[in-house]
Amino acid sequence: MAKKENTASVLAFEKKLVTSDGHMYGTTWQNRLSEVKPLALNEKSVRGTISNRLKKAIKDDPAKLNAEVEKANLQKVDACALAPEQDTLNLKFTVKVLGGITEPSACNNALFKQSYCNAARTYIETHQFTELARRYATNLANGRFLWRNRVGAEQIEVNVTAKNSQVNKSWTFDATQFSTKHFDHNEAELIELASDIAHVLASDDDYLLLDINCFVQVGRAQEVYPSEELVLDKGKGEKSKELYDVQGIAAMHSQKLGNAIRTIDTWYPEFTDLEASVGPIAVEPYGAVTSRGKAYRTPAEKQDFYTFFDAWARGEKLAEAAQEHYVMATLVRGGVFGESDK
Repeated sequence: MAKKENTASVLAFEKKLVTSDGHMYGTTWQNRLSEVKPLALNEKSVRGTISNRLKKAIKDDPAKLNAEVEKANLQKVDACALAPEQDTLNLKFTVKVLGGITEPSACNNALFKQSYCNAARTYIETHQFTELARRYATNLANGRFLWRNRVGAEQIEVNVTAKNSQVNKSWTFDATQFSTKHFDHNEAELIELASDIAHVLASDDDYLLLDINCFVQVGRAQEVYPSEELVLDKGKGEKSKELYDVQGIAAMHSQKLGNAIRTIDTWYPEFTDLEASVGPIAVEPYGAVTSRGKAYRTPAEKQDFYTFFDAWARGEKLAEAAQEHYVMATLVRGGVFGESDK
């Protein structure tokens, strides 16, 4: 097959939302602004019961079943909980927003680079990143980044401070007033935060540092949930569950926080309405959601990133603005998107 003139076999974009690890502290709701203490991981040794599916020969034989159940299921695990006098989790992290989306970090084809740059500038002139920024801001305001720690919380307060050479602003959000199912929020403070994010994303080289300080009233001495480490060889390790910490402080992975912030894709085919069982998904080239074992944007349906990007970056107009939003959100995510020139 002939080589295409405007094919970039080397093409990469740096991520424009750079998230730090999240560090976890304990406090009380009344003293949350004045007294916080780092949370440490605790090691537990527990004796569990056999609860996995058994082979037919065992489950159909009462004697074999009893013998199997009597076996000790000894486990050593990490856990993390508030102190007996604490009822509130404090999670702190930062997000750096960067401009420069019109310039790939690597591109080996000048013709493709020029056509992409033209398409990106047209998007900025038309949409100014308003829609994407409002969705990113909503995921900060609603506390989606708390993941399991958000469930069953009595009160959630999210304090956001934005700083750069021209900006020094702070906002406080009641996360329980913002839905995680949709992005139809237009509160003045949310729009102001979104406007500052959009301004930087649309810029050539500006930046904005967002400092997130979140308080979650979960209940006295309740367990909280740092990120779980991926143990590649569980057979040789001492623990069956290892949690993440940074210099002795329980923490959440930057990847997990970033995934929550970019969970803005409501443009995929199976998203229907607020009552849909599948809500917004994280922006990914194939709409992959590993916890469900499914890709919601398949090349067969021509709904994946590459189908849209290859046409759009070469000057073709996409059928819907939502498709352009999805393409740009994937570029904000960053990644390596080179195409074979054969």
